[in-house]
Amino acid sequence: MKTATSPSTTARHHPPRTFYGHGLPGVNLDELVGTLIVIEGADGSGRSTQITRLVDWLESHGYATVRVGLKGSNLVGAELAKAQQGNILSRTTLALFYATDFADQLENTILPALRAGFVVLADRYIYTLMARDMVRGIDEEWLKNLYGIALVPDAVFYLNVAPEELVQRALFKNAALDYWESGMDIGLSRDMFDSFLKYQAKMQEAFRRLQRTYGFTVIDGNRPVEVINRELREKISAVLRGRVRPKPRWHRSR
Repeated sequence: MKTATSPSTTARHHPPRTFYGHGLPGVNLDELVGTLIVIEGADGSGRSTQITRLVDWLESHGYATVRVGLKGSNLVGAELAKAQQGNILSRTTLALFYATDFADQLENTILPALRAGFVVLADRYIYTLMARDMVRGIDEEWLKNLYGIALVPDAVFYLNVAPEELVQRALFKNAALDYWESGMDIGLSRDMFDSFLKYQAKMQEAFRRLQRTYGFTVIDGNRPVEVINRELREKISAVLRGRVRPKPRWHRSR
């Protein structure tokens, strides 16, 4: 297995940092010397399992890591989770709630970690948020402007799992289906099982559209966990190779 470091090259071989749009004011992109890796995919696609393994692997190779995910903002994360329990949020309110959650984490967790040279592993990023909103009929150009604050990651991997497999995994894990992950708010079907399959199929189509725009890597998520992890490690090693790791100045809370 290739190691995550290669001291023979330098970070200048990597493309310069950029935002997708207008970005955040006052950010010096040259200071963001860390690495931002995004793992995307539906609930049940194996994202969390893969990220846990990747954190262990990276830290065993001397990389300091930070892990972020949806509804992780100290500002609105808890309130967003509570608001979703009522199943009454409008599509625009839901979109703006998640955008606020993302912006807070970007400014207060992701950017400081990158300045300190950490590897940031994002358990989903703006792509899931955009795909959800697109499926709910929100204009794609409006979403691109909304998420113009987002930093372009160093790599994005989408774990693609068939809806039929996702529903089996969800039922095995929770013995029930989630209201929002089944798309019950948009009236695809009165039957939650049927709605889940239709909603996840629409999400896959939205991700295919986004992949054509943003060019992230699609990973076959139907394979065994270790096989997928091995592929991710190889691809992430290629991303990390050539980066000079500064001594971390910011420590991950445990």
